[in-house]
This record gives sequence, C-alpha cells and structure tokens, in this order.
Amino acid sequence: MALSSTAQLLIELIALPSVNPAFLRPGDDRSGEAAVGDKLAQVAEAAGLQVRRPEVLPGRRNLIASLEPKGDCRHRLILAPHLDTVGFPALDEQLVPRVHQGRIYGRGACDTKGCVAAMFDALLAVARSGTRPQHTEILFVGFIDEENGQAGSRHFADQGLKGDLAIVGEPTRLRVVTAHKGDVWLKLKTKGRSAHGSTPRRGKNAIHTMSRVVELIETRYAESLETRRHPLLGEATVNVGSIQGGTQPNIVPDECVISVDRRTLPGETEAGVRKELRSLLQASGLTVSFENLRLDPCPALETDPRHPWVQLLCAAASQNRTWGVNYFCDAAPLAAGGIPSIVFGPGDIAQAHTADEWISIESLDRGTAILQRFIGKLP
Repeated sequence: MALSSTAQLLIELIALPSVNPAFLRPGDDRSGEAAVGDKLAQVAEAAGLQVRRPEVLPGRRNLIASLEPKGDCRHRLILAPHLDTVGFPALDEQLVPRVHQGRIYGRGACDTKGCVAAMFDALLAVARSGTRPQHTEILFVGFIDEENGQAGSRHFADQGLKGDLAIVGEPTRLRVVTAHKGDVWLKLKTKGRSAHGSTPRRGKNAIHTMSRVVELIETRYAESLETRRHPLLGEATVNVGSIQGGTQPNIVPDECVISVDRRTLPGETEAGVRKELRSLLQASGLTVSFENLRLDPCPALETDPRHPWVQLLCAAASQNRTWGVNYFCDAAPLAAGGIPSIVFGPGDIAQAHTADEWISIESLDRGTAILQRFIGKLP
C-alpha cells in the first residue's frame, strides 16, 4: 500500500538526526536541529510560504513558516511542534526509519517528528489547495530544545508575537489537551560533620539526617498531596529521584544531596512548593538548604476548554471534551507569554523515548486530516 505524503515526510525526517545537544558529547554530528530545519524550510519555500530562521542559541534556530490569509490578517493560528529528540537508547539503529505492520519506527517517530509531519503536511495541503482562511495567518513554528530547557518556545514567547491559539505538537493520541502539570526540580542538601568511621559519635552523619528528610517527603508530604486534585490532571505528586552523599565507609559523611521532582497543578508555584517543604522539615527539626535545578520556571498549563477555537478543534476531532496530561511541554511557556495554548498530536506518549519508538500510520494520517478540517473552519 502506498504511503501518504505525511508518512513519507516523517520517514525523511527520522533519517535526519536532530538530537538535543544536551544528550551528546560536543561535536557529535547527530546533535542539533539544523538538518530538520533546513529540510522543512526548503519544502516550505517551494510551496510559497514565507520562512524565517531566528537564532535562539548559538547555531540553533527555530523555524517559522507563514501562510498568509486571503484577506487582511485579523487572527493567527500557531502550529508548534519541536524539532529536537532525545538520544539513547539505541540511537544509531533508530536513525534508520522502517515501516512494519502499519507503524513507522525510528527516533522521533512519536516524539515529535510525527507531529511535525502531520502539522506541516496539513499546512502544505491548505497552501496548495487555495482554501486558506480569509483572515487567519497560520504559522508553523518548529521549536528547538524542548527536550532540555524549552529555549525555543521561551524565545518565541519573549518576542511578544501574539496568537489566537497555539497547538503544541505532542503525542496525545489525537486527544485535545487543555491542561498539563508543571514541574519543580529542587536540590536539597543536609550538612553534617566529618569524623573517622571508628568514632562516629564525634561526627554528625548528613546521610542519616537526609534519610529522615526522604522519609518525610515520601510519606507525610506525598500523602498530603493526594488531597489536591484537578479534574483533568488528578493529584499533585512528588518523587525523590537521586541521592548522593559520603565518600567511603570509614568517614562520617558531612554532606548529602537529593533531587526532588514535584509535579504541580494549576495555581501552584515554585515559591509555594519550597515554602511548604521548608515548613514541613523545620517542624521536624531538620535544617535543609534548597536550590532550584531549573533555570526557568515550568508552570502548569490550564486553557479554557470553552475557547471558540478549542471547540472547533474538538469538533474536527469528533470529541465532546478535553483532556489533561502529566508531562510538561512547550505549551506552558507559550501560555505564559500570552498565547492561549493547547496540546494535540498523533501517537502515544508511552512510545516516547523508548528503544523501539514508533507511531501508527493510521494515527499520523488521522492527525493530518483533523488539522486540515480544523483549519478549514477558521475565519
């Protein structure tokens, strides 16, 4: 059976490495989004779209392809997948795309080159058909760096360009997502006093103190979060993900460090998370220092499902409700910049970052068709 133009485009994109440089050694020729951006820019220009490549980080550029409306521009839709992928496991094997039993396999097939292909091909179809909206400009914006620090979406939002709606491409199983959790990463440190392991009472064991911290976080604090629930996102959560302390068995450790992942709900803030954790630990007589592991905030997303264009997309996808997801993505930085944002795309997040990443061709082609129907309803 012949593959659709969307499937063919996805196969070409998988074969172009675009691994986030954070996951590879400097100088690795598989890193960066340039090859994918160059490919899409070439196709967009051939289709008559206006293309810009603003630099976000040294040598790394967002891709912006614009389809102007027939008449004067009164509205703007932003189609916003990301161009970067994670690296391992099995990276080299995953850079050779393959088709098997109705699936396309390869790094980025699901997260999110499938969304790139569906959104880009839907836009090209509209451009070629002559049925572009009367008053709505459509921007395809391929972001860099979503898999690390979201530099691409943060840069775009900082430029002040507004839109009526941004559809951020992530594998949502073609569900229209209006809410996602935020993410606060903290480093907590306890201090002790070193001593010889044969006379431990002369020291103060920082690991022992931290064990009490971990116990409180994973029990009392985690249980308190179960009472905070969102209708689309469920409960807030916390996880102690790593611990480091001490150097060898015969030295009382004078320092211990843990990393904490706190998934937030709409309305929760980083400052609020730090305050409640600090209060809990101080009430138990524990002295702990805090440090943020992220340079930029990662707040939760909540967009009004009654937004007229959200309802249009729901209708195009034959859905009578919207959904929430647990992971963080580019939608929140765009929303923080004043652009109402949702998440939508083919594929299932369960396949993202796996050693045999794949997307179903049926989901891919349905995604393209839904986006075409949606664009056809815009003013």
